[in-house]
Amino acid sequence: MSKHWQELVPVDSYEISSNGLLHDYDRKVIALLYQPLIGSIPLSLYVTFWSELEQNRIWSSGYSFHRGLMNVMSLNLGEIYEARKKLEGIGLLKVWRKKSSDNQHFIYELQPPLTPEEFFQDGMLNIYLHKRLGKQHYQKLKEFFSDKIVDEKEFEPVTKSFSEVFISGQMESLYVSDESKDDLRPEPSHQYIGRQEGSSPSGFEESFDFSLFFAGLSSTFISKKSFSSKVKEAIAKIAFLYGINPLQMQGLVLRSVDENKEINIEALRKNARDWYQIEYQDDLPTLAERVQPPHLHSLTSEPKNEEEKHIRHLETVSPLKRLKELSGGAEPSKSDITIVEGIMMNQQLPPGVVNVLIEYVMIKTDMKLTKGYVDKIAGHWARKNIKTVKEAMDLAKKENQQYLSWQEEKKTKQDKSSRQKKVVRQEYIPDWMSENNISEPSSAGEELSPELEQKRKELEEKIKRLKKR
Repeated sequence: MSKHWQELVPVDSYEISSNGLLHDYDRKVIALLYQPLIGSIPLSLYVTFWSELEQNRIWSSGYSFHRGLMNVMSLNLGEIYEARKKLEGIGLLKVWRKKSSDNQHFIYELQPPLTPEEFFQDGMLNIYLHKRLGKQHYQKLKEFFSDKIVDEKEFEPVTKSFSEVFISGQMESLYVSDESKDDLRPEPSHQYIGRQEGSSPSGFEESFDFSLFFAGLSSTFISKKSFSSKVKEAIAKIAFLYGINPLQMQGLVLRSVDENKEINIEALRKNARDWYQIEYQDDLPTLAERVQPPHLHSLTSEPKNEEEKHIRHLETVSPLKRLKELSGGAEPSKSDITIVEGIMMNQQLPPGVVNVLIEYVMIKTDMKLTKGYVDKIAGHWARKNIKTVKEAMDLAKKENQQYLSWQEEKKTKQDKSSRQKKVVRQEYIPDWMSENNISEPSSAGEELSPELEQKRKELEEKIKRLKKR
């Protein structure tokens, strides 16, 4: 994938359109349901684009330039580009481009959000939102976007029909000639303004290996004709959400076939959810449970050495599971999971790359995940467009000294009492060996035994040698 400066530059122009009229109610949907998933900057970009549309129109009044957008939002072009990609990925923006010899011209078409009912029944967005906000906040949003149902059985319908209210006079003036029919249509270069439906995120089929899935699926149990585009999209989406590989998905699909040998999508969702709860002893998945998609694997053949075996492991394990492995099987803390999900969501780093980042940081920081340090390295890797485990490993080795200086810089800022710049230690010194933790005689009158005195001197000399290194 290209860097942002290869995609657009400040002098590139753009204009805004919308796929139908956007309503004021859409602002609440985007702010309360979409913003927790995409962040505040993409939301701000969407609203800024929206503000460029004339009232009750679906096109902006003229061209604008990205330089002006940078000034308005007080953001650099890279930040705007990353925010734009998130809007595209979640289904709120479509982008069209026209190249010329001098520059490029873009059309940014705003897409309406899903209705609250569609969002809460999406099967993926609602699950991520629940995990992001928690049960209590999620329930409040459901109540906010719903209202009571009136029992119509208690009432008698008395609404008048059109024919009961109006009559049609059979007048000659009602006749419309063929020539006049054109008056009833919009101009060829125009369209009527209306309200369009929102769309869910797409593109999941690219990351699911359908060839492997179909290879192990017998046609005697289910015909390939049953796999319509809607069914395949649902399979790929569910696999993405729950981290299900093609072989595991085969069994789930077979258990979701109805009496007509058709795939029941709702049954498939339930079976996948049940599988997930048994596999992970949890109710809902997080982003940290995703694994590296097959098209981003570094290895195309079986591993031949220990390093390649480790790469394969990082490509096939989720960041959450890798955290557990590095913690000796203990459940990661909520704060650690939040940090990992944050870099996956905000920096758009693939799961395998996140695994390398977790390993690197925990090794360098005595098995601790520090948000500021993690975010700084994650941002660097995102700007470098790191997508594979091998690329992440190579960059970590190359930039190791730089990352160590960032770590030391952070420690120096946190230590307000120290004014001296610390040197990165090349060898680990346990806390019990520090000078502050070495006991001294409690009074001048107390003396150590010759054996203890000798040990004390040897320990002091060892500490001095370690510090000199």
